[in-house]
Amino acid sequence: MTPPDAPHNRWSDLDRPPLNGTALRRGLLRPDALWTSLDVVESTGSTNTDLAGQARGGAAVEGTVLVAEEQTAGRGRLERTWTAPPRSGLFFSVYLEPGDIPVERWGWVPLLAGVAAATGLAKSAGVDMSLKWPNDLLVAVQGEERKTGGILGEFAGDGIVVGLGINVSLRADELPAPTAGSLALAGAVSTDRETLLRAVLRSLEDWYGRWRAADGDAAASGLQAAYAAGCATLDRTVRAELPGGTSLVGEAVAIDGDGRLVLSTEDGLQQPVSAGDIVHLRGAAGGLT
Repeated sequence: MTPPDAPHNRWSDLDRPPLNGTALRRGLLRPDALWTSLDVVESTGSTNTDLAGQARGGAAVEGTVLVAEEQTAGRGRLERTWTAPPRSGLFFSVYLEPGDIPVERWGWVPLLAGVAAATGLAKSAGVDMSLKWPNDLLVAVQGEERKTGGILGEFAGDGIVVGLGINVSLRADELPAPTAGSLALAGAVSTDRETLLRAVLRSLEDWYGRWRAADGDAAASGLQAAYAAGCATLDRTVRAELPGGTSLVGEAVAIDGDGRLVLSTEDGLQQPVSAGDIVHLRGAAGGLT
């Protein structure tokens, strides 16, 4: 193992081998597949920023995938940063153009990515995954819910860029926050990033195909039910910290047809929340998250 003060290179941590872009392309790029190109870069600020720039410049087509071994300025929701050691996770963005789908239904795409990622990772890593509304991926580490991944969607060009950051092999002393986790710490049977990435992208292709075939109807495609079934936020008391500095407390009772979280408040109202930061207060899993 290379000493920690040695210059970084692609072989500096033999427990974290580099991705093989050629092998990934061979396994994912087919004439009838959604994915049309896949590039792996050693380091970048943000794959979302890079791919959104390509889309706005007309250089990206639907199915473009950009993967980074390291992100130095990764972004999460609400302008939060996302940092992790090189090759310790999956950091990638995809570009989709659901142009034939009514634009008011495009808000389901990041939630769709959450269902796809949770499904793909559960199968390939053997770890029970859940979703925190709207776009966090949760695992259990020593009986506690921990965030192991996040999803960020943004409109660009004629479509939408969806970025995913997933902690794969992070050790306890590398976690950026006490509420963070990783697949390894959750007892994953595999932390092979190529296996995991292929599984997530194939699952994303499957769910995206179902959703498009149903004209973006989340109920008809099964997406709404799948998200609700895997959502750890439902049936819990939560606090929604809303844009503008206000907040709302209630029981999370449903995911509606627009992908909004519906809260039942103390005054008996059913209040849909379309954007905000959700804090789990009480519920089946217990604790604060």
